[in-house]
Amino acid sequence: MSALNSAARASVEPRPANGERTTPPSPSAPPLDAERLESFRRAIDAIKDRVTAELGPEDVDYVVKLDRRSRLLELTGRLLIHFSLEPLSFTVGVLALWLHKQLQATEIGHPALHGAWDGLPGAEAYASKTYRWDTPIDEESWRYGHNVRHHQYTNIAGKDPDIHFGGVRLTEHAGTSPTGLSVWAELIFACSNFGLVMNAHFSGLIDAYFGNGRAEGLDFLPDRSRASIKEAHKKAFRKYVPYYLKNYVLFPALAGPFFWKVLLGNWLAETLRDLYTAATIYCGHVGAEVSAYPEGTRAHGRGQWYAMQVEASNDFRVSKPFSILCGALDYQIEHHLFPRLPPNRLRQIAPEVEAVCRAHGVNYRAKSWGETLRGALAHAVTLSKRGRSAIAELA
Repeated sequence: MSALNSAARASVEPRPANGERTTPPSPSAPPLDAERLESFRRAIDAIKDRVTAELGPEDVDYVVKLDRRSRLLELTGRLLIHFSLEPLSFTVGVLALWLHKQLQATEIGHPALHGAWDGLPGAEAYASKTYRWDTPIDEESWRYGHNVRHHQYTNIAGKDPDIHFGGVRLTEHAGTSPTGLSVWAELIFACSNFGLVMNAHFSGLIDAYFGNGRAEGLDFLPDRSRASIKEAHKKAFRKYVPYYLKNYVLFPALAGPFFWKVLLGNWLAETLRDLYTAATIYCGHVGAEVSAYPEGTRAHGRGQWYAMQVEASNDFRVSKPFSILCGALDYQIEHHLFPRLPPNRLRQIAPEVEAVCRAHGVNYRAKSWGETLRGALAHAVTLSKRGRSAIAELA
């Protein structure tokens, strides 16, 4: 399953007290010794250095034009939803508004908050520290939880907060569900309200009300003091309140007696964005073949860190229009190797990255979206049903 086996893998995955491995090694994968890891590091760094040096006006022009088209889609969508007199124009309006929300969350907002266009002349509107995206997720909380925690410690228990969202468990080291709900109820709620759930997660509200199913109980709150819980509510609601007032109160109110129609249209566009995004995100690091690491794991050198990022991630294959709506997260492996590259560059370098991984024996996965999503959901259901102890017994 993983190229990080043999002596190299032993340094990455600590053994439990009983001496058994948490994840069995793959006899078919060549060991990544120090020499191979160093060669892998040099090859990945060479791609990064070359592409970073090429960033310039072409990349700025791409995001500026896309953002302009997205805003036009929003205007079109809101007008059609507001003034539609029959189902066809209403449906077109919902789809146009969804496309705007999808682009703002994935192809524009996500890279911007990573710093994809930081420092490029003409891209000041997309600076990571000041950018505000059209989602219900607090930017400051997301940058810390995602950029600092998830990207630095991908799939490492006790470090990566993205190995679970609310009650949905995504690796065998994530603990048990703290909500007490059925796994399907948790998945349906999380997927159809993904923005709301992610903001509650990153701001610390889920910590405050449910815990995380692990012994330490907390992902983002420093403690359960009244001050910490108050701060979590402040972070969450400073985004929830204006966002949901705009979409579910202001714009519907402007329609007067057709309040219900605009409310329905806005909710449908929001739900489509959440479902599409959830289907993208769950594919990124979840599945029976994906490497997940127990608490205490750390990489010994940058080459090993790169290899761990690749083997803890999935790519999936879609056409370019769908890739744009995914924000290039169908190239999750490339995104985790180069989180600050714009999405158009991730698509460009993917064949080169795949070739480097295969040449060095690093497990690079790329299947269809449907196959990847089915595998991710099946794995999440299995983990959430059986719980941590049952999964450990199977390892």
